[in-house]
Amino acid sequence: MTRERLIRRAAAAVFVAGIAGMIVGSLADNNNGAVVTAGLCTAVAALVLLAVNAVTLGGSVAGVDETQAELVEHQVAALAADGADEAALRDLVRAAVKLGRSAS
Repeated sequence: MTRERLIRRAAAAVFVAGIAGMIVGSLADNNNGAVVTAGLCTAVAALVLLAVNAVTLGGSVAGVDETQAELVEHQVAALAADGADEAALRDLVRAAVKLGRSAS
């Protein structure tokens, strides 16, 4: 299991525990202690989750292998240089990407 997945699961566990803590604290009429603490823990977990997503996605499209994308681009350019219709090649690549995404 990757670190990112582990952190996401831990954040989800903190969310669930935080919501339960807020409910239990509210039912126990402990709004100044338990409810506020559970709420703050949940908020910190949300910030951690946002930070993990920002770092792991890094502003690029999630799951895109840049090396593989560059290789495909070079292959399309080479086939187009050999006389293949570039628009048809790019349509074929888009269709293959759609097919791959629907399979997962």
